[in-house]
Amino acid sequence: MAAVLTPPSLRQEDRAARSHKAQAPAKITSTLHGVSETMLWTLYDRASEARRDDGILVDPDSVRICDAIDYDFIGHFGEPVGAFAARAAEIDQLLKRWLERHPDGLIISLGEGLETQARRVDNGRMRWLTVDLPAAIELREHFLPSSTRFDHITASVFEPGWIDGIESGPDVFIVVQGLFMYLKPETVRRLFIQIVERFPGAEIAFDIIPRWFSQLTLWGFMQTPRYRLPPMPWGIDSNEIAGRLRNWSSSIAAMNVLEYRIPRGWPKVTEDLFRMNPLTRCHLPCLVHLKVREQ
Repeated sequence: MAAVLTPPSLRQEDRAARSHKAQAPAKITSTLHGVSETMLWTLYDRASEARRDDGILVDPDSVRICDAIDYDFIGHFGEPVGAFAARAAEIDQLLKRWLERHPDGLIISLGEGLETQARRVDNGRMRWLTVDLPAAIELREHFLPSSTRFDHITASVFEPGWIDGIESGPDVFIVVQGLFMYLKPETVRRLFIQIVERFPGAEIAFDIIPRWFSQLTLWGFMQTPRYRLPPMPWGIDSNEIAGRLRNWSSSIAAMNVLEYRIPRGWPKVTEDLFRMNPLTRCHLPCLVHLKVREQ
């Protein structure tokens, strides 16, 4: 049999490819489960949106982190729809406007997992404090290391100690993204009151899910055949939230309920139909942005 000769240029390319493969860092295998695993879902949605030419979010850090984790994202979570990216983009805008007034301000993000918001809104002067569980902080330190202006506190937000020693005042913004819905209603109430009382003059942003979706998760809803959504006990419709929060605390100076919209496709069509009907408009996820009264 005649020998097959490979041109020198192809042999060089092959050696270069093997060398690059050998030098490529090994991917991290995820051991997350339960509520903590949802940080991979939100990461995947943001990264998928950031890869698109028509994407609504510029987020190279999410793409970098997603590519470095050995996990079957689409097998677990299905096709991304951009809902979490839309939520993140809306909060980004709130933070950027706030930073125009408070360029040296402190942003405290509770339970943010692998959220890369700090890098997206950074003005070069602000400070960012992440409070999260050990598994999340370990991953953050690997992909998003702490620094002089970006710090991490390893703690449960239910532990009283995390809040001690943090400055308060009008130069503080607290973000609670993708957390409250996983808590029991009474736990949400206690944590909300603790934050409001501890940070007079601060601004707060968090998201809520409607009652019907909360109930679906309590019934064991399967996002895909391989992934069951964790229970989300706290659901509340958008037309109820203002009254509920004012009943919890008299320290709310101002409050807005904000929409965030799926960017495209059939999920967007379905959401738009909900939004067009006054009877169903309140049954969509949304954001709450409020200002705490100064003492």
